[in-house]
Amino acid sequence: MVHFVGAGSGAADLITLRGKALLEAADVVIYAGSLVNPELLGYARAECEIHNSATMTLDEVIAVMERAENSGRTVVRLHTGDPCVYGAIREQMDRLDALGIAYDVCPGVSSFCGAAAALRAEYTLPDVSQTVILTRMAGRTPVPESESIESLAAHHATMVVFLSAGMLEELSQRLINGGYSADTPAAIVYKATWADEKVCRCTVGTLAETARENGISKTTLITVGDFLGDVRSLSKLYSPDFETEFRKAKQ
Repeated sequence: MVHFVGAGSGAADLITLRGKALLEAADVVIYAGSLVNPELLGYARAECEIHNSATMTLDEVIAVMERAENSGRTVVRLHTGDPCVYGAIREQMDRLDALGIAYDVCPGVSSFCGAAAALRAEYTLPDVSQTVILTRMAGRTPVPESESIESLAAHHATMVVFLSAGMLEELSQRLINGGYSADTPAAIVYKATWADEKVCRCTVGTLAETARENGISKTTLITVGDFLGDVRSLSKLYSPDFETEFRKAKQ
C-alpha cells in the first residue's frame, strides 16, 4: 500500500493527525526533500527506510514503491502542502495503477492556507473578492495559454501565485497588463509557517524590488488582491437582520 500524504505548509505540527499516524506506521518514506520540513521525519520509526525524492527520477521513485510492495511493506509518499496542488502525484498514481499497486491520499494544509495565516488575512471578503485563483508563471513547465497571468488578472479576484519567486519582474508586468493597477496590494510570504517565515507586504508594482531588498528568491508565495487592503464589508451571516435556519432575524 502506498499512502500519498500532505506534509502541511511547513511547521511539523501542521501535518494532519491521519498523516502523522501514517508516517509513524510506515516502513518506507519517500519525501520531497527540497520542500518538506525534515523535522517531519522524526515521526517515522528508527528502522524506517527513508528516501529523498529531490535526487530521484520518477522511475526511481516508482521502483522503491514497487520493491516495498513486493516485500509487503507500507510506503508513505510525503509531499509538501496538500498533494493535489503542484504535487505531481497524477503521474505516480498512473504508474501505480499500471502495476496494480493500491494507494490512497491523505490531504494536508496547503501553503496557500499557511500564507493566509501568516498574513492574518481572509482571501474571500464580501464585496471585495469571493474567488481565489491558485496559479503559477510559466517556466520549464508551460502553462496553458488560456490560463495566462493576464487572463486570470482580468478577474480582479484574489490570486495566489506559486513557483514564481524568480520571475517577479515579469509577473508584476503581466499582472498590470491584465488589469491590476501597480498600486494593488500584494504580499510575498517566504516559507509560510516555518520557523524562519518572513512576510513582506508591498504592491503589484514593487514585487521584484521588495523580494530583492529582503533576499527572497525561492520557497515563496505571492498573494495579490484587494483582500490585503483596508476595504471591509460585514458578513451577512452574522448580521442581526439576516435570518438562517439556526437564528431568527432581530429587528
